[in-house]
Amino acid sequence: MLKYIFEWRVSLRIIAGHAKGKKIITPKGLEIRPTTDRVKEAIFNIISTHISDSIVLDLFAGTGNLGLEALSRGAKKAYFIDSSMSSMKIIVENINKISLVDSSIIKRTEALKALDEFASMGTKFDIIFLDPPYGKGLLIPCMKVIEDKQILAKDGIIVVEHNQSELIQWDYKYLKVFKEKKYGNVMISIYQWAREA
Repeated sequence: MLKYIFEWRVSLRIIAGHAKGKKIITPKGLEIRPTTDRVKEAIFNIISTHISDSIVLDLFAGTGNLGLEALSRGAKKAYFIDSSMSSMKIIVENINKISLVDSSIIKRTEALKALDEFASMGTKFDIIFLDPPYGKGLLIPCMKVIEDKQILAKDGIIVVEHNQSELIQWDYKYLKVFKEKKYGNVMISIYQWAREA
């Protein structure tokens, strides 16, 4: 078990599955903006049929909140990607705490670089959680790479969490929105393949 000298506050939990009720550690301050339990529960109600035995990518993972929830509910493996050392330490702490080490892969790197590496290895994902910092212009570039390099599995989905004022619609060739929900200022847009790539 790794130990850190951060000052923690616990405000989130695993909602369902074999790790139900276990707490997720989050840091004080605004550097990391984890998905709230209310929004997370809504997301997983929508995507419940996609989770079993899935390969999950939690991009901009932050605390690992979404990937860990997916593992608890029956996903086979989750990749946690973030460029922040603070986030990496939190993710490791949470994976240890919830005992999901064997099904977790953690890498500290930039999101677009990670997507390029996955494409070069031929890695495809059934579920991609895409929740970058708001207002940084990262959503469309990531979506375009996922589409152009076909990182999403044939029947896979992309779950995008974004500010309602942030534009993510683009002239995608293959991706389409099949569900959108608004929770306060937070929008959840779920994409899937519109046709064969």
